[in-house]
This record gives sequence, C-alpha cells and structure tokens, in this order.
Amino acid sequence: MRLAFAALVLLLAASAAPTPPPREWLIAGPLEQGGVVLGTAPSGATSVTVDGAAVRLTGDRRFIAGFGRDHPPTAAAVAHFADGSSDTRTVPVRRRTWQIESIPSLRQPPPDAPPDPVYDARRTIELAEIAAARSGDSDESGWDEAFAWPAHGRISGVYGSQRILGGVPKSPHLGLDVAAPPGSPVLAPADGTVRLAHGPFLLEGNLIMLDHGHGLVSAFLHLSRIDVKEGQHVARGQQLGLVGMTGRATGPHLHWALSWRAARLDPGLFVTEGGNL
Repeated sequence: MRLAFAALVLLLAASAAPTPPPREWLIAGPLEQGGVVLGTAPSGATSVTVDGAAVRLTGDRRFIAGFGRDHPPTAAAVAHFADGSSDTRTVPVRRRTWQIESIPSLRQPPPDAPPDPVYDARRTIELAEIAAARSGDSDESGWDEAFAWPAHGRISGVYGSQRILGGVPKSPHLGLDVAAPPGSPVLAPADGTVRLAHGPFLLEGNLIMLDHGHGLVSAFLHLSRIDVKEGQHVARGQQLGLVGMTGRATGPHLHWALSWRAARLDPGLFVTEGGNL
C-alpha cells in the first residue's frame, strides 16, 4: 500500500512539472532554390546538421547551409545537445521557375567526337584541383558579410537557365554572367582567402576561387589577368583580376559561380543594388 501511494505521489509530481519551453531557432534566408539558410541554433546546441550534413557553428551558434538548383521543398535542420537529445526544425525551400529555352533540332546531331586521351587526362587533373579548392570549410567570416557585385555590366547569363536542344536537356547554367569590356576590374564580393589562382583551364580559362568561410566559395572565370596569389587573404572590394574571355567563352565577360560545398548557388540572391545579402 505504501509503495502504491509513493508511486502515485511521483506520478502526480511528474504531471505537475512544468513543460520545458520549446527550443528557439533563428532562421533567415534567402530560403529558396539556389539560396541559403542563415540560422542560429537553439541555446546549448553542440552541433547542427542540415539535410544530414554537419555544418560549422560560430561561437554564438550561427551557421550557413546552401540549397542547390533542384533542392526539394523542405530541408531538415537538426540541433544536437550534450545530453544526447536533439531538436529538428523544418526549413521551407521555395521552388523557383527557371528560364528554359527549347530549340527544336532541324538536323541530326553530329556523332560523338572520338575520345581525346590528352584532353581527358588534363581535364581530370583540372577538375580534381577545382574540387579541392571548393571543398574547404574554413573559419573565414566573409560568408557573414554584405556581398557586393564583383563586376559591373549587363547580366548576360542567369543562374538556373537551361537549353533543350532537339528534346535533349543540356546542363543548367549554374552561375551569373556579367558582360563587361575586357580589362574591367574584378573585385572580391566579400572577404576571403584565395584557394586557387592560375590558368588557363580548358573551360574556365584563368580562374580564381575565393573561400569566404563555412563552406561558401566564389569562383571567377575567363579572366584576362590574375592579380592575387593562392593563400592570400583579400578584403571585400579588393581587386582580384581583370575581365577577359579565356577558356571556353564567346565574348568578354565574368562568370561568377558561388557554391556551398557541393551545392551550386545563385550569386544574384546574395547582392542587391546596395550590396546587401
């Protein structure tokens, strides 16, 4: 009887205990395909994953994670705590409509070109070097700054656009093209460390890759001149090089690509006329 009474007292005490308040997240955007989540994890979080991948946290628990062009309509952000518990926040990812151009083929496509071992060997080396430069996850803080345009001119190619030739979809355009006169300056859109600065690469031409920290990396293609060195820290607005048309380019322009790890982002979402994210 005494045991039953004691159990009842414990049950009543447990039911009367206040429910702990929900853990609070701070979530900002642009929360859309090609964009990012800029978040602050709940107090006490020791680590965070987004879509299953661990992200780097600042001392005050802020983080960034990116969404590729075809990301599904939600992402899962999970905060993990020292006591083994976790808290999940579903992040909406707005679907976008892309500029699609369908061009019917009036003739048979040419046969595939025969393999070129020399080209293939060189391209394999280039792609490995680019992937290594893109894979950084440093504690640079440029990702948290207002971004500025790296060049000024007419936007000649938009992120996400795609051509369908004779019913065959071609690769989407995963960057932003700025048409500018050759020799126009190319400036750092935000602080960072230069991870790659040389060329010409077969397709990209003279190439600079700038690590903004926490997995966010800018790439600047087709340059006529490179003015920085690998390992160099540069500040927002500092000149990186000059616009050109090296590599596979039909005219002078800057192709600016932005990635968060493997996700290719839309640079246009990071800048406004005032250069604010």
